[in-house]
Amino acid sequence: MSRIVFFSIPAHGHTNPTLPVVAELVSRGHDVWYYSFLEFKEKIEGLGATFIPCDEFLPVISEDELNRKAGKDFAALIEMIVDTTIALDEKVCTELREIQPDCILSDSLCIWGKLFAKKLGIPYICSTTTFAFNRHTAKRMKRSIKEIVGMIIGMPRINKKLDLLRSHGYEVENFISIIQNDNETDTIVYTSKKFQPMAETFSDRYSFVGPSIRQSSEASEERKDRKLIYISLGTVLNQNKDFYQNCIQAFADSDFDVLMSVGEKTEIDSLGRIPDHVTVRNRVDQLEILQKADVFITHCGMNSVNESLYYGVPMVLFPLHSEQRAVADRVAELGAGIKLKGNKPKHLEKAVAHVLASRTYLENARGLSGDFRKAGGSVKAATVILDKIKK
Repeated sequence: MSRIVFFSIPAHGHTNPTLPVVAELVSRGHDVWYYSFLEFKEKIEGLGATFIPCDEFLPVISEDELNRKAGKDFAALIEMIVDTTIALDEKVCTELREIQPDCILSDSLCIWGKLFAKKLGIPYICSTTTFAFNRHTAKRMKRSIKEIVGMIIGMPRINKKLDLLRSHGYEVENFISIIQNDNETDTIVYTSKKFQPMAETFSDRYSFVGPSIRQSSEASEERKDRKLIYISLGTVLNQNKDFYQNCIQAFADSDFDVLMSVGEKTEIDSLGRIPDHVTVRNRVDQLEILQKADVFITHCGMNSVNESLYYGVPMVLFPLHSEQRAVADRVAELGAGIKLKGNKPKHLEKAVAHVLASRTYLENARGLSGDFRKAGGSVKAATVILDKIKK
């Protein structure tokens, strides 16, 4: 029986893929501790793992500030990561010495998990829910001028935080060393080699296991008379009233059924008149919907794209920041979707019509679906973790 500790950030896209892995490890008789946040407590404990809350150690930030940091302000993100690491340091290091885990598995953005492992000499496995990242793939991250300037201006703040880490016993060379893995780091990547850009540049220490999808009841195969268009901007940067209104206008007179998920903080009544064939909800079961959808209009978060391709659904791509643009570029390269040329109603209507009119997008999405399903998912990820522990 092994002892395994997980760390993740308070984000659904980074936590959800790890949950089927936790379930698989527990079902094989292993002990799992998960450092996470209260919104995931019920899910984690329901899998049979020990949940340890970290909420009180997160820096207090407003919703607006969190949205700014999520993929847009790199320096602010590093500051938040370091501040969280220092706040958790005494508590977590004490607990880890008591647990004596066989390994720590930490999300690629949950840098504190990586730092704790290194400080205490515990074997470390990186959990990557985005594309794997190295100096080769970094060139594909087409950051905007604003993002580049922001990172340059923020370097003094980043260096100050790195000095703070060093003063607490963390050996940190530079900020690249804490956010980027080298080819000697054991890494689980929740996509396939086919979908990963420049997969040939990564060593065999990288295990491309495909999407880790929770079990969901299979949708019926009954034939639909009308196409279903599903629209979602994810769970973080999803407050975009203008975009939602443009979607409603774009498909107001269409022959499609439209389902739009707008997030918990968007007031549906504020969107104006909604036609009978358009359904707007604050939250949906995305896996259930994707089994029925014909086209997915998406913000291109890696989790959403993985789930869409897992079920063979072609996409209309509306990325909101550089990481999502990299994902959108890959989907477009592989012919499983097209990028919006604008977010006005005419652009949305034209893009959906184009994807539906060309069967190539559907065939390419289904091809990637087969590739994803063969990669192994959560069962493969659990096997990789246990194999690494045995070495």
